[in-house]
Amino acid sequence: MAESKKLQQIVERAVAQVLDRQLPKLQAELVERVMEELPASASVPAPAAAGGTGSLVQAIASIHAGTTQKEILRALLDAGSASAARVALFVVKTGAATGWQSRGFGDDDAVKDLPLDMSSGPAAHAFQNRVVTPGNIAEMDGRFVERFGGPSNEQILVLPLVLKDKVAALLYADGGSTGLLDAPSLEVLVIATSAWLEVTSLRKQAQREGPEAATAVERAAVAVPVQTVSTFADPFAAHTPRHTEPKAPEPEPAAEVVEVSAQAAGAGASAPAAATDPFAGLSAEDADTHRKAQRFARLLVDEIKLYNQAKVAEGRRSKDLYDRLKDDIEKSRSSYQKRYGNTIAASGDYFQKEVVRSLAEEDASLMGANFRK
Repeated sequence: MAESKKLQQIVERAVAQVLDRQLPKLQAELVERVMEELPASASVPAPAAAGGTGSLVQAIASIHAGTTQKEILRALLDAGSASAARVALFVVKTGAATGWQSRGFGDDDAVKDLPLDMSSGPAAHAFQNRVVTPGNIAEMDGRFVERFGGPSNEQILVLPLVLKDKVAALLYADGGSTGLLDAPSLEVLVIATSAWLEVTSLRKQAQREGPEAATAVERAAVAVPVQTVSTFADPFAAHTPRHTEPKAPEPEPAAEVVEVSAQAAGAGASAPAAATDPFAGLSAEDADTHRKAQRFARLLVDEIKLYNQAKVAEGRRSKDLYDRLKDDIEKSRSSYQKRYGNTIAASGDYFQKEVVRSLAEEDASLMGANFRK
């Protein structure tokens, strides 16, 4: 037990050192990538109160200063309040949106647990098409308008917070009584938030897996694109609105985004989840090894996708994913085998399954004839 504790401390120090060295470089890379989005919208005049590009860079830096998902999302709202008179974040879960926090409505919790109609209007369009959607306040949910009123110019904006091709939340913004509504800046802030949420998730994953995974996340995170396409667990799985389920202690608004677990079902689902746990019959130690192997396989395959988005898209169309990604797949397979090939988790063949699930979207034929089954 003492040796295990000592090893854990060594691993934690190694991971911390890697992250400390790479975090400044990573933040600079993300700022640069987000700022690349600016030229296309720079010609759109913003209200003077928005503060210009310098203030936008500072706002992005404040988002990147967050170390937890709650801190990051609060920083988004704080930064967004400099680009719009009123902003509110609505968590999206199983197609339903509920309020989390807001700025400019008098109380930061003014919208907390408020349900938002997603059947029509700008909210529905932003969610269904994953695009920034302008609109008129008359098109918004009547309950929202009745409770908070509308902006003086009646113009609103709904922005989807997209994490790996999935809308995890909607940011509502309007000009209130001042008319302040800087759409381009808000869009950049949302993109920056999405990217940083992905990075923090990878960092936490690396801390659990050890130095080898830390090296992988170090490489993958520096190359993280503004928006990527991949499978993604519900990042707000822990959010439980008061109006639908019993009140629980306030959770992180965004749960772990790489790991899929029984907790995604929400409070009160622990018993059914345990019954369907594929590792329920194993000892706690063996079950933990299986789960760690699954997570490590996901991390390795996510890294492949981050570096090879074009090849993945072309490979799916041509049904020759393995031929295009062979070097990366086999290198990652070797890393996986080195760590888990001689453990109880070897029987699960999780890396192979993750390659088919994530790269080929559960269609093994897309891997091509040379892919070993």
